[in-house]
Amino acid sequence: MKPYAEIGVFGGSGFYSFLEKVEEVKIDTPYGPPSDLIAIGEIAGRKVAFLPRHGRKHSIPPHKINYRANLWAMKELGVTRIISPCAAGSLQRHVKPGDFVVADQYVDRTHGRADTFYEGPTVHHVSPADPYCPVLRQLAIEEIRAHGIPVHEKGTIVVINGPRFSTKAESKWFTSMGWEVINMTQYPEAYLARELAMCVVNISLITDYDSGLVAEGEVSPVTAEEVMHVFHQNAERIRKVIFGLIEKIPAERNCPCPKVLDYARVTV
Repeated sequence: MKPYAEIGVFGGSGFYSFLEKVEEVKIDTPYGPPSDLIAIGEIAGRKVAFLPRHGRKHSIPPHKINYRANLWAMKELGVTRIISPCAAGSLQRHVKPGDFVVADQYVDRTHGRADTFYEGPTVHHVSPADPYCPVLRQLAIEEIRAHGIPVHEKGTIVVINGPRFSTKAESKWFTSMGWEVINMTQYPEAYLARELAMCVVNISLITDYDSGLVAEGEVSPVTAEEVMHVFHQNAERIRKVIFGLIEKIPAERNCPCPKVLDYARVTV
């Protein structure tokens, strides 16, 4: 019997280690192997696929993740909704470490990443004007709030290539633009989900202030050790939010996401 899941989660093994009767499956894709085996389990009667985007041992840096393979593998399993949590830095003082941000926009500052499934001869231009699913975003906001976690209902996430963090000058620039969050994985992950007509929602777990906010010596520059420490401290909170969100996702999709390809194909 072919493995099946309806909801996909990109994250670490800490999520699916709480599940029973997990089936790990290997999915071959036209774009090469995904980051790891995909674990399929059940939450509130829903079949859920979990994939650690960096690999279960965090051995794949952000600029080397095979994003197309990861999304294609989810699609092969039947997934139509993607929950995409991530560790992220704050670019604004009011967005504090420990807060959650449900992003509504992103800005791509990456380079060299394979970021489309449509490479010809059939051409599609899939609009990312509103890149995240409005239904999933609202459900996520409500679930985070129900757990008493400080939540920012909107936010622009600027995606840098990595693996390096920003210089102070770069970070000041991002802050001056009014963007709230900085991360290394949301692009092209979120956009590729959209190209496959999936619903996608991002939950950014703020782990630190980015380096631009240290100019006056108020906080220390971000380090990888600090990011992972705060993320692991909050792993249980994000797990509870994701599990609760999965339980509330409606069976039917009443959002614009399934129709994004209807007018994207170029015809002559």
